Amino acid sequence: MTRVPIAGVGMTAFGRQSERTSRDLFAEAASEAYDDAGLAPEDVDEVFYGNFMGEIAERQGHSGPLAAEAAGVTAPATRVESACASSGVAVRHGVNRIRSGEADVVLVGGAERMTNLSTAEGTAGLATAADALWEIKAGVTFPGAYSLMANRYFHEYGGTREDLAHIAIKNHDNALENDLAQFQRSIDIDDVLTAPTVCSPFGLYDCSPMSDGGSAALLVSEAVAEDRGLGPDVAIVGSGQSSDRMALQDRASMARTPAAERAAETAYGDAGIGPDDVDIAEVHDCFTAAEVFAIEALGFYEAGEGIAAARRGETTIDGELPINLSGGLKAKGHPVGATGCGQISELTKLLRGDHVNSPAVADAEMGLTHNAGGTVASCVVNVLEVMG
Repeated sequence: MTRVPIAGVGMTAFGRQSERTSRDLFAEAASEAYDDAGLAPEDVDEVFYGNFMGEIAERQGHSGPLAAEAAGVTAPATRVESACASSGVAVRHGVNRIRSGEADVVLVGGAERMTNLSTAEGTAGLATAADALWEIKAGVTFPGAYSLMANRYFHEYGGTREDLAHIAIKNHDNALENDLAQFQRSIDIDDVLTAPTVCSPFGLYDCSPMSDGGSAALLVSEAVAEDRGLGPDVAIVGSGQSSDRMALQDRASMARTPAAERAAETAYGDAGIGPDDVDIAEVHDCFTAAEVFAIEALGFYEAGEGIAAARRGETTIDGELPINLSGGLKAKGHPVGATGCGQISELTKLLRGDHVNSPAVADAEMGLTHNAGGTVASCVVNVLEVMG
């Protein structure tokens, strides 16, 4: 295990900011990360920037150097695209670059502008993360794809709409005091169960929103952290990534997410820990059922046991394993290119004690982020630890 200290993090508010460009959003997040770290743009050796829908939402490709320019950096820059896992993968690239010794300071993150599109345009844009030949042509959208997965889970393992509702309620509660979250209001069981149906079993409150936002983090080598007296409180100590077949029809099961299982296994092995060592986690809850798939794939629960975890109070803020204390994608928002590094930013603050929800997990030392692309055809898991 080689620790990669997180010198600083930054994140814009997530939500409707359709008048702002993705480069502007990333510039804000990067500026905050510099201030947090006590570093400057000229210190950066390389940039990895996550973005998924730039060509669709802004007619902008080649956004790696554009993001670097916005962040004031002249170092090499690369755009990373892995659907909704784009900036989580960007973080992993940064970790690997630091560990290889080829860089000492890497700026990672991502941004997305989505709400300038209509709902239909945004839905169609997001659908390009599915298989174009076998899913998109058949009219599959992601609410539809995840509903297939959720219904298959119910068929194989059981569970109810009420179980999913408790996940939405929990994550909205977690976002209540998070000033960066898109939705800072509580909901109850009736709100969830009587909301308009999007695609059964999902109602409106089971689905994450389209959002605009940016996120950034400055990763450094331990040598630079010591030489510069940066004193970071949190480091990435494990990272893993895996892929799966794109089309749901080609998978052995629609009720499990093997890419997440393999990514977690790699990350745990890299960190030298197991699931029982994790104190808190930020997982990719693009739909309420996705949180269930995540906590089972990560080894926190056996297959079929995660569905009622929120209802039992086990994953709530005062539970045994708090999940998505930021509000998750469900309430914090989901600007897809910014989401993965946004999880890193929120978890870093939670672990070092300056997040609004940190007091509830004051003893937490080990955290994990799970960032998925598409129907978990890609997944990256990063393990964070408080530096002693």
